[in-house]
Parts: sequence; structure tokens; C-alpha cells
Amino acid sequence: MSAVSLLSAEARARIDREVRKYPADQKQSAVMAALAIAQDEHGWVSPEVIEAVAAVLEMPPIAVHEVATFYNMYDTRPVGKFKLAICTCLPCALRDGAKAGEYLKERLGITYGETTGDGLFTLKESECQGACGDAPVLLVNNKRMCSFMDNAKLDALIDELKAKG
Repeated sequence: MSAVSLLSAEARARIDREVRKYPADQKQSAVMAALAIAQDEHGWVSPEVIEAVAAVLEMPPIAVHEVATFYNMYDTRPVGKFKLAICTCLPCALRDGAKAGEYLKERLGITYGETTGDGLFTLKESECQGACGDAPVLLVNNKRMCSFMDNAKLDALIDELKAKG
């Protein structure tokens, strides 16, 4: 089985659409989008998925690995169905971001970088998400930003996600 076959036809079509945004000799410019697409499909970017992305973009696998490990939106280890990334950088920390993180740790029974026993939640500490005025902010699965996350809003979010789980 070739590495590329790890990606579905739909994922390949989405990656091809991203590649077309760049000059033909600069396919590698789509690496971040391709990793996001592959992660959406597989839940994380395993070494095999990194190889598949590298093959599609005609890049050395180490170059794709470097991107996947540099940015914190890519998961190079399995994560729960819902990845919760709470910003604890200074602006959010000053507006209770650290407290929100501590509350989530207690509520979920895990610490940063861990996944709940049921596989539903992984808790991550994130870098600035660029929404300091909405602090504290939390990102769900790299897609949904939640603002002003006090304990009541955190409880409502956890309950909502559990119901979807």
C-alpha cells in the first residue's frame, strides 16, 4: 500500500485544490493546509500520514514532519474526539485563562497533554489565539473558538460536547 493511499479521494481533492493556489513549482506551499486536511481525516498526523502528505506534495518527509512538529495545531500523537486548547498566554492569563485551565483539569480529571479515559477530551495549553479581548479563549478541534470562558461556560461546553460524543 502506498503512503498516498492513506488519504481518501475527498482529502486528495481538497489538497489538490489547495495546491492549485500556488505556482506549479511551489506545491510545498500547501503543506500547512494539507496537514490540516489529513488531520481532519485521521484525527492526528501519524508518521504514515506525514509520509502521505510528503508524497502528495513531492517533499521530503522530514520537511513535512518539521512543519507538523513546529505548529501546535497539529497533533503528532492521538488525541481525544474533542481537543480543547485553552490560551494561557499573558493577556488571557490576566483575564482568568490559567484559572479556566485549572478548572478544566479538575472537571475532566486530566492535565495538559492528556486524554480522558473515555477518549472524548484532550486538554492542551495553547499559544495566543489572537482574541485577547475575548479572554479567556478556548479552541475546540482547531475550528471553533469560544470566548469569555468562565466556569459556567466551560461546564456548558463540556456537557454539549459529551452529548455529541
